[in-house]
Amino acid sequence: MTSRLLMSYNAQAQRAGTLAREPADVVGSTRATVILDHDDPLVGAVARRVLGEATPRDALRTAHRIIARDVRPVYSVEDRRRVSRTLRLGRGSCSQRMAALEAVARAVRVRTRVRGLLVDGTFWYPRFPRLKPFVPEQVLLAWPEFRISGAWVPVGELFDGPDAGGGGFANRGGETLFDAIARTGVRWDTCGTASGSACDLSAQVVADLGHFDDRDDLFERHGQTLCWTARTLTEPVLGRWSAGAARPAA
Repeated sequence: MTSRLLMSYNAQAQRAGTLAREPADVVGSTRATVILDHDDPLVGAVARRVLGEATPRDALRTAHRIIARDVRPVYSVEDRRRVSRTLRLGRGSCSQRMAALEAVARAVRVRTRVRGLLVDGTFWYPRFPRLKPFVPEQVLLAWPEFRISGAWVPVGELFDGPDAGGGGFANRGGETLFDAIARTGVRWDTCGTASGSACDLSAQVVADLGHFDDRDDLFERHGQTLCWTARTLTEPVLGRWSAGAARPAA
């Protein structure tokens, strides 16, 4: 059992009547945005640490490792938080850590865009086994893509290689979706290969909202997963609750 009570009803209505843009029409950007504030010194400091890498893909992989190490995973619900604040706090949700990776990518002149996905709330049941009635029915996910060597590379394929594997992602314990992409390919479309079961999360997708030039635009058009009241009430607890922990930290 999931809940609609905490969701934004205005956003739900907007999503129902929105036509997705063709991916080819969404070119992304390297500019700073309100969320992706790569003009902040904290973001710039991370960007400088990866500039020496041989290729843009290597730079993003290194940036991912830095963020995974320095930003503690928590269940924050503020998807529109500035990246600089996430880095300053040293903790962030999957969405916030993904945004940090995007901001660093833009800082090193790699274009980014996001794909908006509505994911079934039951996908998060393993993380909240005793709070299932309060898990939103649908979760809005901003899935980044990076323009590398003339092609758009989804974040879940950033670490893919010919022998990529390591098992699927169970969405439980200390490993978050952000962490998992370094270990195993994560895709929201059917892989079409014999090993697809390890990476195919397409069954969890309720709706594909299409591509957006940046996550600011996605959240402006479709809102965040939780309504303002729910975010205000839950952020003080969820924003400090470490992923994989049985209960929030005191």
